[in-house]
Order: sequence, then C-alpha cells, then structure tokens
Amino acid sequence: MRLRVLAALAALSLGALTACGQSGGGTSAAGPLRIMAPAAPGGGWDQTSRTAEQAFKAADPKRKVEVFNVPGAGGTIGLAQLAGEKGNGNLLMTMGLVMVGAIEQNKSKVTLAETTPIAKLTEEYELVVVPAQSPYKSLADLVAAWKADPAKVSISGGSAGGTDHIVAGLMAKAAGVDPKRVNYIAHSGGGEALNELLGNKVSVGISGVAEFAEHVKSGKLRALGVTSAERVPGLDAPTLKEGGLDVELANWRGFVAPAGLSEADKKALTDAVTKMHDSQPWKDAVTKNGWIDSFQTGQQFADFLGAEQTRVKGIIAEMGLVS
Repeated sequence: MRLRVLAALAALSLGALTACGQSGGGTSAAGPLRIMAPAAPGGGWDQTSRTAEQAFKAADPKRKVEVFNVPGAGGTIGLAQLAGEKGNGNLLMTMGLVMVGAIEQNKSKVTLAETTPIAKLTEEYELVVVPAQSPYKSLADLVAAWKADPAKVSISGGSAGGTDHIVAGLMAKAAGVDPKRVNYIAHSGGGEALNELLGNKVSVGISGVAEFAEHVKSGKLRALGVTSAERVPGLDAPTLKEGGLDVELANWRGFVAPAGLSEADKKALTDAVTKMHDSQPWKDAVTKNGWIDSFQTGQQFADFLGAEQTRVKGIIAEMGLVS
C-alpha cells in the first residue's frame, strides 16, 4: 500500500514539473537560451546577438545564455538549421532585412514561413559615401555620371541582395537608371567595402551609418546622402530626398524562433526578449551604436515581416537578381 502511494505521488510530481517547465516540444521555456547569429563573427547580426546576450544576462542573471555562429549565404544556412529545431523553445535566431533578400536571391527552400516571429529590435539607416578624392561633390554629380554610363559607377557594399544592394537599386530607379545595369560589387563584410573606398578603388560605397560615420567626420570619406526621412543628428549628410532621389529605407534586425512552438514557449520567449529590451544594458547599447529602437512583438511583428517579404521580393526582382 505504501509503495502505491509513493508511486502515485511521484507520478503527480513528474506531471507538475512537465506542465510548468516544458513545452509540447520537450524543451524548457526557462532553460538555457541559445542565440544563433547566422553569419560570421564581427558582423551586424553577430554584434546584435552578443549585445543581446549581455542584456539577457543582466535582465535574468540566473539564466544561461549562449551565442553561436552559423555563417553563409546571407543567413539562409542558419535558417535551414533553425527549421530543423522545430518546437525548440530555447532557441532564437537573429535576422533582418538582409535575410529577406537572401532567401529570394538564393532560392532558399526554407523560408521565414517556417519560423515563429518573436520581436523586431532595431533599425539603422544607410549612408551613401564617396572617397574624399572623388569628383562627385554632391548626389546630383553622381546621378549625372550614373545616367551617362552606369557601368563606370562602381558601387561597393555588402552581400548581393542585401540592404546595401537594395538601396543601390532603389537609388537607380529613382534616378532613372535601369536597376539591372547597376555595377554593384558585393562583399561578405563591411571592412572589405571600406578598404576599397579608402583606397579609392570604387566610385561609391553604401553601408550602415555606423560603418562610415567616423570616416566622414575625419574627412576620409564624403557623405552624399542618408536613407532617413530627416537628417541624422551629428552627421554632415543630406537625406537622399533632399538630393532629389525619393528613397527612404532602414535596415532592421530582430529575432525569430523555430516553428511549432507551444503557446507557453512562445509567450515565455516573447516575455524574455521584452525584459531584455527593457534592460539598461540594452538601452545603453542602442544609444552607443546609433541604433533606432523599433521594438515590436506578436502579430505586429508578424505582419511587418510579411509586408517586408512582399516588398523586398518586388525590389530585387526589378533589379534582376531573381527570375
């Protein structure tokens, strides 16, 4: 009789632990959290992931948090790996606008439809620059040369189909230049593009404001325009609209999780990310890095993600990057 009572109590205890600490996928919503940066160390996704790691730890010191890198193909290799973690409530992947374009350009079999949107985190505007020795003193000078011979205007930036490339295509369209004729030189990292600019080997460079701002201030680069609606404080650069090109775009980054999460795990991840976002270390990092806080969760972020996929697909198709 005593053995039966003990067995019953053990079964009840196990059931309670399962209900409180695990999802239908068999993962603990309060267990160690892993954050995938689907790129090589040192890039924007890696920086965002590691900044978030420290903010997560500050917000919940008892929880273990680990960042790991899965580089390649604009993040689509990492995306495919995430798809294989269906139901894992302890995994986040950092992603953003670059991945949306990469999915289309690489014809990725795995898409963002096979993820669970968790939160949009930040935005960052793009800056269009030329070497200090460039004959282009203004955006109007650049546009005139571009129209005369698109092939002679070389534009250096990040991965093909990514944010920098999209900005180049939007600028071309606004300037009356065929986006398919844009002479774009893609790089795996911002450092390579910067070296070409500083070496006066390319005509134009496009990247995030943070990548070029200090070099503009030092006089090594000249800013022709920024993709914001209004001028960026502390940066001597007109908006593209001021220069006559009706282009406005912000690069954004956020978190998605694997598909198949239980509602409990989805809520737990969203709550944890919200708590991280509200922490002082995260707020300090956003200010330091010149990011724009654009926090969204739930259906609002899911709707934004859907709209971005439609918009970006149209842009890169017009640029001839996809058939």
